[in-house]
Amino acid sequence: MTPYLVLFAAGFAGSFHCIGMCGGFACALGRDGRGQGGTVLRHLLYNTGRLTTYCFLGALAGAFGQMICTSADFSATLPLAEPIDFAQRALAIVAGLLMIMIALQFFGLLGTLHRLTAGLGGSLFAATLRKVLNVPGHATHLAFGVFNGFLPCPLVYAFLAQAASTAGAVSGFLTMAAFGLGTFPAMLMMGGIGGVLGPVWRRRGVWLAGSFILLLGLTTLGRGVLPAGMLHGDHLL
Repeated sequence: MTPYLVLFAAGFAGSFHCIGMCGGFACALGRDGRGQGGTVLRHLLYNTGRLTTYCFLGALAGAFGQMICTSADFSATLPLAEPIDFAQRALAIVAGLLMIMIALQFFGLLGTLHRLTAGLGGSLFAATLRKVLNVPGHATHLAFGVFNGFLPCPLVYAFLAQAASTAGAVSGFLTMAAFGLGTFPAMLMMGGIGGVLGPVWRRRGVWLAGSFILLLGLTTLGRGVLPAGMLHGDHLL
């Protein structure tokens, strides 16, 4: 349970980044004048759609990691006592390094990589989302959230790397579920707190998110490079 609480906390910290990236879309859900009840329902549907996409991508990432590890039998001819363990370590190293790189983006470093991860296809996707939002009906708000979950985002990429390092579809699903639920509070309240949170507090939140991602990245990297058992709870995350 503890690792998922950490992921939830990281998602909550990362929700400050979500406010900057997707806050405009969230605010747009409250502009049809149908009352507070309708606004709450639209935000619930929207965020449920986002969570559904995150869980789906997490399961795919975890299954991909599992596929890499279980296909490690090809290396049985190499002088390795446990080829699957070798594959798990390699996967943890790659995932950990990727998370560390993304964390550095949150600290204002690696600007070129940030433009690639955040902007690749982002404008086209955003335009498509705006068209989806104009379609009437509650199903639109759910679909809006589902598609929004695919929007290029370095924060999501970081946790997908963590999901892949778990080498399991279920654990990958749970990893992204914990992260996605952590982003719920801020995104649900987006209509009310968007104007309250100033740039300074949002920036602090982004730094906090980067710190969580850096910690998770270092932990994941450690699983790959340190001897088994050296880290407390070797398979914690």
